[in-house]
Amino acid sequence: MTPLRRRMIEDMILRNFTPQTIRSYVWCIARLARYFNSSPEHLGPEDIRAYLVYLVQERRVSLSYYKQTRAALRFLYRVTLGRNHVPDAIPPVKQPRTLPVVLSPEEVARFFAAIRNLKHRAILMTAYAAGLRISEATALQVSDIDSKRMVIRIRQGKGRKDRYVMLSPRLLEFLRAYWKAVRPQGTLFPGATPGQPITTESIKKVCQRARAAAGLGKPITAHTLRHSFATHLLEAGTDLRTIQVLLGHRSFGTTARYVHVATASLPSIKSPFDRLDLSPRGGQRS
Repeated sequence: MTPLRRRMIEDMILRNFTPQTIRSYVWCIARLARYFNSSPEHLGPEDIRAYLVYLVQERRVSLSYYKQTRAALRFLYRVTLGRNHVPDAIPPVKQPRTLPVVLSPEEVARFFAAIRNLKHRAILMTAYAAGLRISEATALQVSDIDSKRMVIRIRQGKGRKDRYVMLSPRLLEFLRAYWKAVRPQGTLFPGATPGQPITTESIKKVCQRARAAAGLGKPITAHTLRHSFATHLLEAGTDLRTIQVLLGHRSFGTTARYVHVATASLPSIKSPFDRLDLSPRGGQRS
């Protein structure tokens, strides 16, 4: 490990970054170093700009990958290297406003019915029933399921924050059946490696197979279930502030976008088109 990498990792540890964020940032900087075959210490604003152009124009990376690389670069140069003029030269990202994919309740049921493996079904049902990020669901411990208070404890979610979410009685019934069959100890959803939880990559593959088996045309990931949870709560009349707390959103604006996705009330809203007089004489003056 190079001294620069060690120092960057230490800077992130001191700021209480999650292990996943640390790995992602280090990986992004390593790709930069390989591209130039040089240490980032020797690169300047024009080099960084050229690399970002390469990512967008030649590699055509996703917006999320670009944003992550940009954040890693800003941290490296601003915090670890103390060279503020480099991140100041990185242009801000204009993110397109897109709406998340949401499943109907019927589609969610079809999706779950297509999952044959008990553990896979249990973890994805938990993600939907409680609106969890998949990283939060995989990190659950058996002790996090509090059947007396009917809550689930989420330890160190995004932003390193703990929170509680409701425990659905129906989910509790299913989790008890799962526990009796699998008998997990410690980690609620163990993976192939002893003592380690199931990986998010494994869950991604489960979602792809279940989507195909259910014959659903929409793209579906574990995060789609979280979007569907929030939208279904809103359509059922739950206020946005409560949904924000359940999801663990720091910004109310992030939660408010579900207003644009919820469609349950749309059929009851009358379009002004319905009030037009379209009879042959409707538009004529007497």
